[in-house]
Amino acid sequence: MVERVLVTPAAEAVIGKLRDLHGPLMFHQSGGCCDGSSPMCYPRDEFRVGGQDVYLGNIADTPVYIGAAQFDLWAHTQLIIDVVPGRGAGFSLEAPEGVRFLTRSRVFTDEETRELAPIAAAPSGTR
Repeated sequence: MVERVLVTPAAEAVIGKLRDLHGPLMFHQSGGCCDGSSPMCYPRDEFRVGGQDVYLGNIADTPVYIGAAQFDLWAHTQLIIDVVPGRGAGFSLEAPEGVRFLTRSRVFTDEETRELAPIAAAPSGTR
């Protein structure tokens, strides 16, 4: 099974630290410019996922969603959540840590595209 979203070891370590501080987390990848296009990390119970959000999968036991308009543009790519030094968006939990999450991507091969699972509703307990 080909995953739509992956996480780097460095980002996974930051997610673990943030989970220890804030409890269960979630990511939302929205459209926009500047930090508005960065993956945003929130406490899971403080962000309401809407009907126009697409569930991509879990990374480090953390659900990842993307806005439907962005998904339409990125459906052919695998998203890789990474972390780099710097200050991220003010509302994302990693901002005070001196790092920011960053989405990297790569285009699926034709074979991988055929193996992708259809987009489904998020598993219960993740919204």
